[in-house]
Amino acid sequence: MAIWNELFGQYPWLFWLTVTAVSLIVGSFLNVVIHRLPIMMERQWRAECIDGLSAEGIKVAAPHDSWPARYNLLVPGSNCPHCQTAIPAWRNIPLVSYLLQGGKCHHCHSPISVRYPLVELGTALLCLAIAIKLGPTELFWPTWLLAFGLVALAAIDFDKMLLPDSLTLPLLWLGLLVNLNHGFVALTDAVLGCVFGYLSLWSVFQGFKLLTGKEGMGYGDFKLLAMFGAWFGWQALLPIILLSSIGGAIVGIALTALAKLGKGKPMPFGPWIILGGLAYLFCGEQLIDWYWHSMLGL
Repeated sequence: MAIWNELFGQYPWLFWLTVTAVSLIVGSFLNVVIHRLPIMMERQWRAECIDGLSAEGIKVAAPHDSWPARYNLLVPGSNCPHCQTAIPAWRNIPLVSYLLQGGKCHHCHSPISVRYPLVELGTALLCLAIAIKLGPTELFWPTWLLAFGLVALAAIDFDKMLLPDSLTLPLLWLGLLVNLNHGFVALTDAVLGCVFGYLSLWSVFQGFKLLTGKEGMGYGDFKLLAMFGAWFGWQALLPIILLSSIGGAIVGIALTALAKLGKGKPMPFGPWIILGGLAYLFCGEQLIDWYWHSMLGL
């Protein structure tokens, strides 16, 4: 790794180009994760429910779905969701294939969702920004992995109101490991950030439920904020909560006013926590200074 850091340090443009190209490819795979991981989790939940009922002597027929029996992040290969035609690798080049095919399937000419190239492009731009921010340092490489996970988490929560533990928890442990030798913050700050990040939203959840009898957010949101606390320390929690709350409130009010979001209908909070966390990654010191001076007058 040190050799690569030295090479990329001498040629920053090569570092940025490499990060962008690899991130485009990973972004294409993230589209698979975003689509398939919730389906895999639903299948697992159903199987566990059936096993639990069987243990109680209750026989339940296994439910059927439209997906193949063997279904994971690698199998089956990519195919058109409309005609099920397999997509060869040379027609699955990130961004390029979508543009050359005019956003349509090469076989049935059905439109392909614009979200696929947007996820690829968004992943590449986010990773490029992190590469410019951190440079070819030891801190960049785990943060690069964090970026991939955040893209997948934001899209899955937006689609399914779900933040999979299989993504959030590994990123949380990775954040603690990064700060083992004072990566972004001291390890003590990271551990406190993890604990207080979880407990802060958990307390809000319990208070809201006590007052209204309803659940205002999911446990995945607690773990997501705990994950950012593990990466950036307890100091990051308040700016992230403020930014995510303001952003979520503005968009929620706008969608309600435009009749795009029904009254009382839940809205995912995870993407806003993620945007707040990314804002802190890029502008953490400025956010803290702004908070102390503008909000508290100190």
